[in-house]
Amino acid sequence: MTTELGAFLRSRRERIAPADAGLPVTGRRRTPGLRREELALLAGISATWLTYLEQGRDVRPSGQVLDALARALRLTRTEHEHLRRLAGGVGPPEPGAAEEVAPEVAGVPALLGGNPAYVTGICYDVLAVNDAAAELFRGIAPGGNVVRWMLTEPAAREVLVDWEQEARSIVARLRAIAGRHPGHPRVARLVADLTAASPEVRAWWAQYDIQFSHAGRKRLRHPRLGAITVSHAAFHVAEHPEQTLVVYHLPGPTGS
Repeated sequence: MTTELGAFLRSRRERIAPADAGLPVTGRRRTPGLRREELALLAGISATWLTYLEQGRDVRPSGQVLDALARALRLTRTEHEHLRRLAGGVGPPEPGAAEEVAPEVAGVPALLGGNPAYVTGICYDVLAVNDAAAELFRGIAPGGNVVRWMLTEPAAREVLVDWEQEARSIVARLRAIAGRHPGHPRVARLVADLTAASPEVRAWWAQYDIQFSHAGRKRLRHPRLGAITVSHAAFHVAEHPEQTLVVYHLPGPTGS
């Protein structure tokens, strides 16, 4: 254990105001940020254990303890990995673990009103979606998957006027993701499920087409507006580049 770990924990503890962590502010505080006892409470660990970590004693925190500290300290993904490495070479979180989206990012689709929008994770898992997107893309919801919906749900062939073109495109983007993350369990599981369920995927996957997310236009069948052409754009989240905000602009008053 190194003193660098202790310095890093103290620096991050001192930058969080108690009020920001939902703690009551009582009296004058001699030091900025959270006290050790407060951080320990938020992380669900003992204050003694946290003291040992900050003092650089020869203790070995588990990955679960480090993850709890990262959540309590509101660490970015980069800071989280740095914390784990300082703690004795503990690697980054398991790639098969549930993917989390920051509340600030998850709230963005709702801000876009009548324009359909959603946030996806590393392999198009839906992390957040607004009402307009749920209406347009019937069956899309948090916990679902855009690729799985497009390739296995009958509703997708009704919504997407150019279904084959769009389906080929998203399979090519999934192929690019699989290349960037070889052996990633969620990506591998999705590919295996889709190739088993869809004859189109089995044929297209073997062609090894590659594509990346881009802006453009799509022809869709809206449940209220009928056949429409919409523009769309994809934006990667700065601290989590594998998370993507996708926004569609509907024509007319609904999308204004």
